[in-house]
Order: sequence, then C-alpha cells, then structure tokens
Amino acid sequence: MAIAGPDPKATERQHAKGKLTARERIEALLDEGSFQEIEALRRHRATGFGLEHKKPYTDGVVTGWGTVHGRTVFVYAHDFRIFGGALGEAHAQKIHKVMDLAVAAGAPLVSLNDGAGARIQEGVTALAGYGGIFQRNTKASGVIPQISVMLGPCAGGAAYSPALTDFVFMVRETSQMFITGPDVVRAVTGEEITQNGLGGADVHASVSGVAAFAYDDEQSCLEDVRFLLSLLPSNNRETAPREETGDPAGRRTEALVNLVPANPNQSYDIRKVVEEIADDGEYFEIQPGWAQNVVVALARFDGHVTGIVANQPSSMAGVLDIHASEKAARFVQFCDAFSIPLVTLVDVPGFLPGVDQEHNGIIRHGAKLLYAYCNATVPRIQLILRKAYGGAYIVMDSRSIGADVSLAWPSNEIAVMGAEGAANVIFRREIAAAEDPDLERAQKIKEYQTELMHPYYAAERGLVDDVIDPAETRSALIGALAMLRSKYADMPSRKHGNPPV
Repeated sequence: MAIAGPDPKATERQHAKGKLTARERIEALLDEGSFQEIEALRRHRATGFGLEHKKPYTDGVVTGWGTVHGRTVFVYAHDFRIFGGALGEAHAQKIHKVMDLAVAAGAPLVSLNDGAGARIQEGVTALAGYGGIFQRNTKASGVIPQISVMLGPCAGGAAYSPALTDFVFMVRETSQMFITGPDVVRAVTGEEITQNGLGGADVHASVSGVAAFAYDDEQSCLEDVRFLLSLLPSNNRETAPREETGDPAGRRTEALVNLVPANPNQSYDIRKVVEEIADDGEYFEIQPGWAQNVVVALARFDGHVTGIVANQPSSMAGVLDIHASEKAARFVQFCDAFSIPLVTLVDVPGFLPGVDQEHNGIIRHGAKLLYAYCNATVPRIQLILRKAYGGAYIVMDSRSIGADVSLAWPSNEIAVMGAEGAANVIFRREIAAAEDPDLERAQKIKEYQTELMHPYYAAERGLVDDVIDPAETRSALIGALAMLRSKYADMPSRKHGNPPV
C-alpha cells in the first residue's frame, strides 16, 4: 500500500498532466535498483478537519538514498497524489531526517519538489516544519551539494528552500515558483497574470535568475541532474571525481587565433573559446538564459573539473552589470566551497553605465563578485583575451585581488579605460586647441595606445605572469592548474565575513 500509492486514479491524473509519480522520478534519477527508502510506513498524528480519518502511508513524501554513477545521493520527493504533496508535521520530520543523514554521510541531497505548500489543516506545526528545512538547508550550504528539482507548483514559504540550495532545475508548463500566486497579485495590485507568466520555468531561468536550468520534460531534466552530480564532489572534504577523457593535455588550440577577432570592438561567442580549450569541447553551462553577458560553466581540463567564468562579447559587448555580477559571484562562491578551481576568461570593456544601474546598486552588486573572488582560496587562473578596462579588470580576478596566475594573449589591452576615452580626457585641451581636432585626437589615441596599452605593459610590471600564444592556451591552463592542485591557503580567524548582499 505504501509503495502502490493511495489510488490508481490519482496516478492516472498525475500522468495525464505529463508528470511522473514521486517513485518514478526517483527511479529516473538514481541508478537502477539502488534506492533504499526510509520511513515508508510513516503516518501523521494530526486530528481535526477529517485528518484523523485519512492517514496514508508515507504522508506524501518519499525519502531515502541511492546512487548516481555509483556514488551515494540522498533524495526526497513530494507525492502530489497524497494531500497534494502538502507539508505537515510528519512529512517535514521525514525530510529533516534525510537531510540530517545526507550531512552526516557527506553526500549530495536532491529534492524533487511537487507540493502545494504547508498543510493548512495542521496550522503552525506545518510552518515550523518548513523552518526546520530552511535551517538545515543553511547549515548544509557549502558542506554538501544541494539540488532542487521543481516538478510542480511551489508557492509561498515553500519557495525559499529551493532558493537556499545550490542549483534549481525547472520543467516548463508543469512547475512554478512564486511567493504570492496570481489570485493574490490580482487582488492586491489588479494585475492579471497566469501561473507560468508569474513564476514559470522560463521566467525564473531568464528574468529572475532563480532557476539555473529549464527543460521541456521531466526525463531530460533528471538526466541533466545526474550529469551535474557527476561533476561535483560528494562534500566539501572531497574533490570532484576525475575522469580520463583521452583529450591530450598538450593539444594545441590553433583555432583560437581565428575564433577571437583582432578588432576589440568586434563581437564573438566566448562559448566557442570554452569548447576549444575544454576536454573534448564539453562543458556544462549554468544559468545560460539569465545575465547572458557573462558565462559560467563547469568543464574538465585533463580530466579535472574546473569552473569557468567568462565575459560574453556577443551579449552587451561583455560588460558587467548587476545581474552578471550576481551570477558570477554566486558561481565563484560555489566553486570555492567545493574546492573546484577557477579559470576566468577576460574580455570586458567595463561596468555598464546608466542611471538605472547606479540607482539599483551596481556598486553593491558589483562588490559581490569582488568579494567572492577575494574570498576564494581555490586555485585561480586569469586569462586576458582582449579588453580588460577599469574596475571590471580588477573584479575579473586580477593579480591584485589574489589570482594565482595571470596569463594574457598578445591581443590584450589592460587600461583604466579605452584609448579613445582616455585620450579625450587626458588631451582634451590639446585636442580643442588644435587646427584639426580629429587629426590631433587620432594622434593622441595612438600615443596613449603606444605608451600604456601595448601587450607587454602589464607583464613588465608583474601584473601578468606571461603573454602566451593563443595556440598554447589549453596546455598553459592545464599546466598552471596542475601546479596549483595542492594549493593551501590560511584564512584569518573569524566567525565569518560580512559580504555585500
């Protein structure tokens, strides 16, 4: 009875919505035959509102552990067929137990969310159950990887547990997340909006940044959860598993010469660069639909998992703005928490100017990325491809904020600002007084470039360790990562820092 579920018709209704049942989802996530369930016979003890006459086994959540690619993973899955997956006291206690086990065992935790929020009939005890989940999410943060998979509605306070985890996966049309639903929005503000329009997968994957990934179906979503787990360590005391890819560490990357235009104002797709330098051209991009002016991804270099942060010249010329800063900062913090080395690919013209950015706190949000890098103790390698201007150069893991190794291509331009802007500021009087201001401006721009922006200027001052041939990029990165593999960094004695939020 506990395994079969409450009613065959409830299963049919779940399938009719294009949704799997809780146990079917667990089977798709875990290695075949590996699931070990706990507390399958658990029932609630609540009374009132007819609950005393309805006490189904599992109480609407399936909990336990199994393996993914042979490594232990803990999981809980809401069963929408029972109380609509709503959380009550017993339901919450089951989740608390599996979360505690995951931390004790040092293994990732995956939540398969498909629930209607707090069980109204149980009142404050249901709310307290959510509080216990939130507290455990926070304590487990940076200790074990936590992944939330949204496979149905998630409203009210229930949306905060996924927000506290490392990665959020969503499925289009069937999963939604919002604090207040469309009915409340309509009553309070008069705005008309659908559930998907308010908190659907595409909204959170491209507008709010809450979701890292959005999929068309549950099966492909769960397959990518399995793939992500293969790239992550089990806990913060281990390193991510190495995989022999067969891609030679010394492979030359001749294609990079043509992939990146010499003209600093011409755009290109930084993903092509990542494909060229990563093992077998494979990488797993995080939050690809949000803040597209920066790319963050996990890839392998000589089989070792590495985090990549890269400016994206094909989107907003690669400038840093509020969202890009937040996206990159969150990724840097995650990699640092789980001992994943960082490679930063720099081609940035600066921070995005504008009243909107300033009034919405670009200083505060940009400082999040600065803090994340400065606080990171993992191996950190910076590679400057072309432009690296102003504060954005500093923030993108420069030597001055602690990068272990800084490399640059011959096309690098490191300066306070672009040559045209610099010449207009420094030589404005000479240009204004000249008989031919345009000719004078062109000469001053060339003078500035010659004096302060030549490829070896930063290297001569020890701010770049080497100017390398683009064809040697992969081997140079792998060599530096190998050298830094045993890096150890002492941290100051403190309870914790106070990062900008």
